[in-house]
Amino acid sequence: MKRSIYIFTLIVLLFIQYNTAQQTPAPKQSKTISIIGATAHIGNGHVIENAIIIFENGLITQIGKSENISAKGEIIDAKNKHIYPGFIIPNSTLGLGEIDAVKASRDFDETGEMLPHVRSLIAYNAESKVIESVRPNGVLIAQVTPRGGIISGTSSIVQLDAWNWEDAVIKIDDAIHLNWPSISLNSKEKLSETEKKYYDKIAKIKNYLFQAKTYDINSNKSKNLEFEATKKLFSGEQKLYIHANSEQQIIDAIEFSKELGIQKIVIVHGNEAHKVSKLLKENNIPVLIQRIHSLPNSEDDDYDLPYRLAGILYKKGVIVALEDHGRMDRMESRNLPFYAGTTTGYGLTDEEALQLITLYPAKILGIDDKYGSLEVGKSATLFISEGNALDMRTNILTKAFIDGRNISLKTHQTKLYKRYMKKYSD
Repeated sequence: MKRSIYIFTLIVLLFIQYNTAQQTPAPKQSKTISIIGATAHIGNGHVIENAIIIFENGLITQIGKSENISAKGEIIDAKNKHIYPGFIIPNSTLGLGEIDAVKASRDFDETGEMLPHVRSLIAYNAESKVIESVRPNGVLIAQVTPRGGIISGTSSIVQLDAWNWEDAVIKIDDAIHLNWPSISLNSKEKLSETEKKYYDKIAKIKNYLFQAKTYDINSNKSKNLEFEATKKLFSGEQKLYIHANSEQQIIDAIEFSKELGIQKIVIVHGNEAHKVSKLLKENNIPVLIQRIHSLPNSEDDDYDLPYRLAGILYKKGVIVALEDHGRMDRMESRNLPFYAGTTTGYGLTDEEALQLITLYPAKILGIDDKYGSLEVGKSATLFISEGNALDMRTNILTKAFIDGRNISLKTHQTKLYKRYMKKYSD
């Protein structure tokens, strides 16, 4: 009797797991695929009408006009449709949390202030249901990033169709993230007192990183894992992402980095980056703009500044990309293409806006040799859409590939859609 109950319970658990787990990751590409007839949006500002894209073993081998190249292998007719590179979302917590109301499912904010040794990659949950919900909108690559503290930890870059973090990883420990102190004036404090607190916090960070820089791994009997984790910052192998908003914060962050000899930095959020665009351009510092579907940061800002900011920086020659930090940012990640679409009404063309979520984030993340555009030799990470993928009315994916693998676009939401469509059609 006990054995029967045990077997029954096991079957029920397996059934539940089967019905709640993410879609099974796609197998490795085994045959040549040719997509013909679509409009190909390359990701670098160029467009090819009536295009053909051929990929083998996960890599693009040919791309051009259909009349100039012969198709081979499996042929996908995409006439009157559009092909795009997979969209890339930086500074994301995808896979690091599932349900905001359940603390045990949130694995992106560790206790402490200085946490450069905390690695987001090993906490990444490839089977997150949130992850599968962003793929149908074309978001196929993410930089998974820790939050909290002063130095939050180390991010990594993953593709969004995998069995586990080992399968998912594209780039391991690409950057360390620093939350720059804010200058918030308390009504009970004088400006001088607020500024003193601000510069004291900067001095604390500077002292910590100076100790890390001068720490000698070989001459210390006991290891300092925190200091060891920062070494690639000073050798130029790793970037420092500085989360800063105001003009003063950005200027101080740049001077701070120069003083410590940190060669590669990225400004994240940068709500007032347009005020120091010349400084950013001169120092070749890119910017990740916080969710543009937001209110202005200051009461003195134009009401539409969040929509125009990307265009302003783009026209000034600053490398700029879009990110989605904010409330429910994992779930909101699916809206990344529509953020880019909004910028087309505020200074950018469709192809310029496309670069904000394809080639430019790939450059910032250091993966543009393989991802971010449709070019020979690059990864076949792309999708076919029935229309303009930056418009929520026509962003309807029919096929998506990651490294040439034909991935599933089904989600729990599509199951519910079909279920209730059937109910109301009866």
